[in-house]
Amino acid sequence: MLAFIFSGMHKIFPLGDPPDYEPPPERSVAAIASREGRAEEDVLYDLMLEQDGKSLLMVALVGYADQDLEAIRAMLAHPQTAFGLGDGGAHCGAICDASMTTFLLTHWARDRTRGEKLPLPFAVKKMTRDTASLYGLHDRGVIAPGYRADLNVIDFDNLRLNLPVMVHDLPTGARRLIQRADGYLATIAGGLVTWRGGEETGARPGRVIRGAQPAPR
Repeated sequence: MLAFIFSGMHKIFPLGDPPDYEPPPERSVAAIASREGRAEEDVLYDLMLEQDGKSLLMVALVGYADQDLEAIRAMLAHPQTAFGLGDGGAHCGAICDASMTTFLLTHWARDRTRGEKLPLPFAVKKMTRDTASLYGLHDRGVIAPGYRADLNVIDFDNLRLNLPVMVHDLPTGARRLIQRADGYLATIAGGLVTWRGGEETGARPGRVIRGAQPAPR
């Protein structure tokens, strides 16, 4: 792992606050070292020591080969792709995918500056109706009479991802990264408010779903 890191300093970026997941090439550790006439390792360690040693770095892998997210945008926009992940939990002390839905709204539908954005209605449909339909959950994913009342009430203009933080709340005190967001006014599941202003209400309307769900008549 260390050999991989030290051979790819052009793919390592300070995450920043607010976090920047599409940083330009000149923000890489290699570029900073070249600009300042310093060793790359010195820059790397100095960045890691910021914020009392809690600063985070982004290590870009294959999806950032061109040092932008344009390839990801093309995949997201394709009608035969689904928005999701397959690694949530496997490396929860090194990556945090919980914020992907918020990132789709903030970065792709609102804030992106290094390329084309995605239309907000498209982004919402991509992770609601399209996902529900893919898995045969035809009783949700749209706002219509008879459908399951699963909704998020969002202050879109003030929606913001916070920095990931490391916690040790898994069994045996194992670590995981969590990332919270501001701007969600309420989360409603099955017509009951489960979160309000970032705090749980205690409502637990969920149940196990066994197989596809038919659309309401």
